Amino acid sequence: MVVEKFDIADPLRTQLILKENHLRPQKSLGQNFLCTPQVLNQIIASAQLTATDIVLEIGPGIGGLTQQLAKSAAQVFAFEIDQRLLPILKTNLANYPNITLLNLDFLKLDLQQFWQQNRLTDRQVKVVANLPYYITTPILFKLLAAPVPLQQLVLMMQKEVAERLIAQPGHRAYGALSVLVQLRSQVTLTHEVAPQAFIPQPRVDSAIVSFDILKQPRYPIADDRQFQKFVQAVFRQKRKTLWNNLLKYVGAGSKQKQLLEQVFQNCHLEHNIRAEQLSLAALVQLNNQINQYFKL
Repeated sequence: MVVEKFDIADPLRTQLILKENHLRPQKSLGQNFLCTPQVLNQIIASAQLTATDIVLEIGPGIGGLTQQLAKSAAQVFAFEIDQRLLPILKTNLANYPNITLLNLDFLKLDLQQFWQQNRLTDRQVKVVANLPYYITTPILFKLLAAPVPLQQLVLMMQKEVAERLIAQPGHRAYGALSVLVQLRSQVTLTHEVAPQAFIPQPRVDSAIVSFDILKQPRYPIADDRQFQKFVQAVFRQKRKTLWNNLLKYVGAGSKQKQLLEQVFQNCHLEHNIRAEQLSLAALVQLNNQINQYFKL
């Protein structure tokens, strides 16, 4: 293991690196560099890394978290979209041969091809990242629907989003994101993080969230894309009843209303119920009934 005299993610060292490289974090890329060792330790502990783990990091910034990951994992693949950061990362992480820097947009990455090229099929792979907050949801959907084996995600994100992920039926934060994420993972908010942990400081509180990926969805889903559209439809206008939201999804004609009435009877649902009151199991059952009665 490499022992560095200095850690990158220290407030003074982070400021020095930014100053020496005349680097101004870009708001458009959601750049808030983590500079608090205690928080880094919390991320590493949540990931429970072993010496055989492969780690994917999205948005390494100037390499603070990357450095700590490389001390614990077998290999780190760090995906950075900002070309300005590549020479800084290469300099800061020069002592870590187990880090591969990739100037790529992770959202455009073909994961199956990447797995094959890097022979990851039989390896234990985790994603650990301080995500740019503006791409948290698309990154989550890409990872949870990935056609490759992932064991765990440990992600820093906006606290408000984290609360939506762990929300249960009946809670005001419970919605489409809660359902789609909990279908495929066991989600835990492990730590809350104050704005002072970053340079520059974000205007929101943050949280570290751990996702243990399930080998199979909690309930069988015939068509992932269709289920996602269904879930987004029933939660689209949360103040409206489930019945009214579904009429926009299946159609509001007399025939559609008649069929939808039968669906509600089969699922033992009242007309005044809202989607936020339904459990994941109830939503899957409702979707199956919708697909049985409607060709969408």
